[in-house]
Amino acid sequence: MTDYHIPALLNETLEGLNIQPDGTYVDVTFGGGGHSKEILAHLGPNGKLFGFDQDEEAYRNVLNDNRFIFVRSNFRYLKNFLKYYQVEKVDGILADLGVSSHHFDDGERGFSYRYETELDMRMNRSATKTAADVLNNYDEEQLSRLFYQYGELRMARKIASAIIFARQKKAITNVSDFLEIMERFTHRDREKKMLGQAFQALRIEVNQELDALSEMLQQSVESLKTGGRICVISYHSLEDRMVKNFFRSGNMEGKIEKDFFGNPLTDLKVINRKVIIPTEEEQKKNPRSRSAKLRIAEKI
Repeated sequence: MTDYHIPALLNETLEGLNIQPDGTYVDVTFGGGGHSKEILAHLGPNGKLFGFDQDEEAYRNVLNDNRFIFVRSNFRYLKNFLKYYQVEKVDGILADLGVSSHHFDDGERGFSYRYETELDMRMNRSATKTAADVLNNYDEEQLSRLFYQYGELRMARKIASAIIFARQKKAITNVSDFLEIMERFTHRDREKKMLGQAFQALRIEVNQELDALSEMLQQSVESLKTGGRICVISYHSLEDRMVKNFFRSGNMEGKIEKDFFGNPLTDLKVINRKVIIPTEEEQKKNPRSRSAKLRIAEKI
């Protein structure tokens, strides 16, 4: 197994899953296999683990264990594949929504502004839409919306206007093309943060990450046994807000509906009222875990 991603909040996640030795579990974000490897270590001979990942490179890390089944697919198809494998309900689901260190460090994938390469950003390389396609084909309103909503950039409208102007002269194909456009909007003291937000916005749009997360969360409730647990590790406020709202209310908006007697109409019970974050020690060992937030819920 290629150890290209140090698993964040590993012990807290294993504890949150409340692993039963003979249980069936799903790691919907297999990646480098760090979390999966430890889940398997807690399972007995009759336990089972499914690992989902849409990135073909994750297949290199497949665990040589007859209790493990790799599914090369986006986690938005969780329910379909469990049905395909004749699994009705599972005991636990884990989602680590962070982009693998491997993706940021692979200069060819276009996930980072640190490398001069094509603007790609596809998690699934068989998908057709790239970040360059978004920048060259979206209209000003669409670009403004995605930078504001997904990147939380206040200057989203000005950035969108600058992109439209720049692409009239030449197509925006490489990281350097986009950095040139962003240069006038980034101040030296906030440059890394702003570029990170802009690249995040493009990545979310290219991979339809929030739509996929919404679908996976809804399917997870249907797929869990009563008493089964779901653990989600998020890395930015958009994802964390969705997870928090869904765990509390059963919907992404956080609107709590109640029955005649005033009881919340939700199928989940929140296990940790206070979000779990990495210790200072973990953050020092694994700097990319700094923004990780773990939320845990149980099917009722």
